[in-house]
Amino acid sequence: MTDFVLDASVALTWCFEDEATPGSRRILERLGAEAASVPAIWRVEVANVLAIAERRQRITAADSAEYIAQLESLVIVVDEETSSRAFARTFDLAREERLTAYDATYLELAMRLGVPLATKDGALGGAAKRLGVTVLGA
Repeated sequence: MTDFVLDASVALTWCFEDEATPGSRRILERLGAEAASVPAIWRVEVANVLAIAERRQRITAADSAEYIAQLESLVIVVDEETSSRAFARTFDLAREERLTAYDATYLELAMRLGVPLATKDGALGGAAKRLGVTVLGA
């Protein structure tokens, strides 16, 4: 059992100091005592942002390695059902709430698990609130 769903938008603030907020730091602190769930695409999303940040020389390879090690030390549970729901509930949520399918995976997971969603994404947070999902603002 996990305590909340963690969106990549929040997790990436821990890598980029200029994007960190008191809210995102509180969510990181929560991960010291709680567990988070993420959809199966989460690692790919994070890796993509890190690769682009390195290419743009915003961070170094050493920074990426340190950040990945930090993430791997946290209790983050990858949901194995994400892809099997893509053509059904996830797609429906994307359509109904005008979200990307990627964002809809986070919403679908939070709804299915009945836990809050930690996100910095305004559209995703708004959709979650409309559907009765508690949003942990970052």
